[in-house]
Amino acid sequence: MSPLVPLVRYQSTLLLRSQRWLAPVLLYVAFLAVGVQAGEPVLGALGFAAAGLLPVTAWLVRICVTQEPEAARTCAAAAAGPPRVHLASLLAAVGCASVLGLLGTAYVTAVGDPASADHKVAVPLGSALGAGLSAAGVCVLTGAAVGALGSRPVLHTRGWSLTLTALGALLALVLTPSPAKYAVSALVTGSRTGSVPLAVVPPAAALVCAGVVAAGVCALSSRRR
Repeated sequence: MSPLVPLVRYQSTLLLRSQRWLAPVLLYVAFLAVGVQAGEPVLGALGFAAAGLLPVTAWLVRICVTQEPEAARTCAAAAAGPPRVHLASLLAAVGCASVLGLLGTAYVTAVGDPASADHKVAVPLGSALGAGLSAAGVCVLTGAAVGALGSRPVLHTRGWSLTLTALGALLALVLTPSPAKYAVSALVTGSRTGSVPLAVVPPAAALVCAGVVAAGVCALSSRRR
């Protein structure tokens, strides 16, 4: 078994027992309840649901990297190394957000209307589900990168951390170079025409971006202890 697996399990258990996950999860549930109506065109609703995952994931990352008592984190870092401990925190947050995204995407697909925005063109439900899961994954990875850059070891001051994380999540949803912006926009555009977007670039770009950021912050965690 990889040494990382017990650490991820440990961080996930801490998250579940702390109940600090309740706030971001309830926020996402409220986001879907208010923004997604039964019978709404499915592709546009899936884009809306995916967009909501980005700030929620960034929030979960902030929770996971700060949830452990300092003494316990020091012991874990001494045993496994600070980079592995920090990576486990990031993976626990991404895992929680991924489960949330899977459930949210399944719900939106179940209640949405498999048709274009004008309800004239039929949309294959299976393809729509796949596109929605892809967009959700892109937003989770992008949100994880934003949360990692807005938390320790990059930023330690709570005020700046919260402010820059919120700003980063907003910019990641509106700036053109962002893979999350592209993935969400593709679903909204596809809803207008009734065509399901099957883009490969956004998931690949989001994965590379999240991987580079994770490698950077994990390396930094070792130097700033």
